[in-house]
Amino acid sequence: MKIPNRSKHYSFGGAVCAGVVLLMASSEQAQNLFVADQNNGVIYDLAPGGAQVFANNVLSSPTALAFDSAGNLFVSDHESIYEYTPGGVESTFASGLVDAQGLAFNSAGDLFAADTDTGNIYEYTPGGVRSTFASGLGGSDGLAFNSAGDLFASAGNHIYEFTPGGARSTFASGLSVALGLAFNSAGDLFEADFGSLKINEFTPGGVESTFASGLFLSPEALAIDSTGDLFVGEIYGSGGTITEFTPGGTPVFDYSPGVELGSSCGLAFQPQSVTDESSTLGLLGIGATALLVRRLKLTV
Repeated sequence: MKIPNRSKHYSFGGAVCAGVVLLMASSEQAQNLFVADQNNGVIYDLAPGGAQVFANNVLSSPTALAFDSAGNLFVSDHESIYEYTPGGVESTFASGLVDAQGLAFNSAGDLFAADTDTGNIYEYTPGGVRSTFASGLGGSDGLAFNSAGDLFASAGNHIYEFTPGGARSTFASGLSVALGLAFNSAGDLFEADFGSLKINEFTPGGVESTFASGLFLSPEALAIDSTGDLFVGEIYGSGGTITEFTPGGTPVFDYSPGVELGSSCGLAFQPQSVTDESSTLGLLGIGATALLVRRLKLTV
């Protein structure tokens, strides 16, 4: 089944719930969550201290997000992939795609991009040299790497697994429009199943279970923070709501402080090292010594 081009079909908007933040002394620094709002053409930085617009100057329909190890943000936007430095300086990393969707980095720093209209997965070196890693997927959308360096790609009703050398196998089938993918630290794979409106969890051996259901109108994007909490972004109908879940599957709150989202098509957490460095510099600048920002989770 071909994944629908969401830029052509979904244009709903709405308000989201405000998150709660707490300033406190702690050794743990919350990560910044970045969100691609496709309907509004904006990338938001949902920092612990409050949301802000990170990029909106050239984007027409941003979807997937991915950070490299240096903290540079990559954004898929139809025919192009844009790169942003941590300070927000923009450049075009790649062009000539048809409908770029999922993005993921391997451990060598190569960027993989799913071009859903062609059914290809492209591999880009850090310098931007492109090669075709896989083809014939019939609408690949979500991408994620496991700790062994295998690439997982959602495509219609399937999730495919690729070795680093490109050998392909079917990891899961019988799904209902598989979209976003994300791995936790234990190697379990989470999948946003758009057709059945639920989140599935797979063990490394492929055993499937339902992680969450009955809460979504249009689940697409997934991201896992450094504590193991899963974040689910929705693309229409619910106003771009982002729902956070503990590792045990308990919903915590809608995480979208101070901003209205038209959609949450892409989610990505800024690398912890970048967040810590930025926070440390800011604290030194105001003469603070031990204040760090972390979320106050309100259990519902």
